[in-house]
Amino acid sequence: MRSEQIKTGVERTPNRSLLYALGYTDEELSRPLIGVVSSYNEIVPGHMGLDKIAEAVKAGIRAAGGTPVMFPAIAVCDGIAMGHVGMKYSLVTRDLIADSTEAMVMAHQFDGLVM
Repeated sequence: MRSEQIKTGVERTPNRSLLYALGYTDEELSRPLIGVVSSYNEIVPGHMGLDKIAEAVKAGIRAAGGTPVMFPAIAVCDGIAMGHVGMKYSLVTRDLIADSTEAMVMAHQFDGLVM
């Protein structure tokens, strides 16, 4: 598993200590770490319910034998951004989302990803 690079061996004791500080148990850390990317927020109407979906995804990952780790993605509402300078940001956020998700996945060595 890719995540072994951050959680296995004496040399990874500092890494594990930070995972323990987050509340993860040895049992959870023995499983694959699956990133769950959620763009839940309180400004995009279509994203208001994503917190519930993300929690259901996390439950499914646990049931399948993985350890879910949720992290955020930004979102811009095209409708709210329309008609002013904000509309210039709608398309560029796609690159920001892709780049920031890649950074999180590579830095934390997730074994899988649900977006």
